[in-house]
Amino acid sequence: MNEQILVSPTDLMGDGVFETLHLRPSGPWLFDQHLDRLARSAELLGLPPPPPVTPPAGQTGVMRIIYTRTVFHVSVAPIPDQVLRERRDGVRVLSADLGVAVGRQPPWSLSAAKSLSYAGNFAARRWAARNQADDVIWTAIDGSVLEAPTASIVWLSGDELGTVPWERAGILPGITAAHLLSLAPSVGLRPVRRMLTLDELATADAIWLASSVRGLAEVVTLDGVTRPRSSWTDRLLTLLGF
Repeated sequence: MNEQILVSPTDLMGDGVFETLHLRPSGPWLFDQHLDRLARSAELLGLPPPPPVTPPAGQTGVMRIIYTRTVFHVSVAPIPDQVLRERRDGVRVLSADLGVAVGRQPPWSLSAAKSLSYAGNFAARRWAARNQADDVIWTAIDGSVLEAPTASIVWLSGDELGTVPWERAGILPGITAAHLLSLAPSVGLRPVRRMLTLDELATADAIWLASSVRGLAEVVTLDGVTRPRSSWTDRLLTLLGF
């Protein structure tokens, strides 16, 4: 049965926040971390603290929480085939200059909030599809790597497992990426959070897009250059419980 969500005109303009979680039989994965980020996003938009959420259990799928000035809605849907395919087969990625300086967003920027203003994010992925790719890696005007439209960037260089420091870059904090780095020492890897350029990223042993439902999608081509598959992909997905 289709559910109808009643929204106000301001909601339709993106005046709200959301979280997307991987729903596992044991419950929503990294549930508390997602609720904390939802609360931080709401605060950036001047919304009151979100209402409490009762986590569903015994299901597998995509759990989405939408919070606006008029609506608080929790839904569950099947995991899209495309997400499963990208987790299994990897993604072809193009880089694109976002036209911003690192950490120099305007004071009203919501780049650190997971707001409903996702038109630009989806437009970037449609642009990638028109150019025979699956996704985009956004860069700053100095060539520094930032994030993907719906994912964090994670890379492996030697024994270094890294991601972009969201505080310095002014981007959305990546929950899956942070959790993966916290587990890195258990498999002999050194977690690092640092800025790097696109040229440096291209020399990494492996690159992934990290997000809650996708887990990790390995970058198999970057700007048209084919990359060898990494044996670490399956190991890290297993480490994350996928």
